[in-house]
Amino acid sequence: MEDLRATSVADDPVQRRDLILLERARDGDLDAFNDLVVVYQDMLYALVVRMVPDRDQASDAVQEAFFNAYRNLDAFRGGSVKSWLSRIAINAAMDTQRYRKRRPADPYPELDDEAWQPPADASADPVTTSLMAERHRALNAALARITDDQRAAIVLYDVEGYDYAEIADITGVSVGTVKSRIHRGRLALRGLLVDRMDLFRG
Repeated sequence: MEDLRATSVADDPVQRRDLILLERARDGDLDAFNDLVVVYQDMLYALVVRMVPDRDQASDAVQEAFFNAYRNLDAFRGGSVKSWLSRIAINAAMDTQRYRKRRPADPYPELDDEAWQPPADASADPVTTSLMAERHRALNAALARITDDQRAAIVLYDVEGYDYAEIADITGVSVGTVKSRIHRGRLALRGLLVDRMDLFRG
């Protein structure tokens, strides 16, 4: 069995923990895999729900991502476990979106539901809270109208804070393609939001 720890950064305790848990899971330790689920389920949900605004479908996509990860533990070849799981979750989210397009329903009725957002600070004034909620609705509606690839790249870069190389690794494309998707996606968003730019000023 390949020693995955050899591929980790020696002084990165998170990476070391993840690789040890993954090795144990490969050896049949279900509790070790469940520990990975506990560590990353909230992070993956926060990522997927920005691509699949229906919260129930986002939860299903995350669950399917973990099932896929468990079934394909032997496919992991080292590197960042977080990036590997993120890649699987993004693929699950894109599969969900493709399924929605094949079977259209009311387009994104959950965009008005901000319950997945972190609760506002108690001191936040109602005007600011209302403005932020309207910004989220407008941006989510626009994100829903650009391509899956562009949305994934923008969410990973602008929301989740991954760098170009990490996004390239997660999505399986070149850094140049990542940059192009972000650039084209931002242009598309700007066009979709041109009548709502007052929300984003100031």
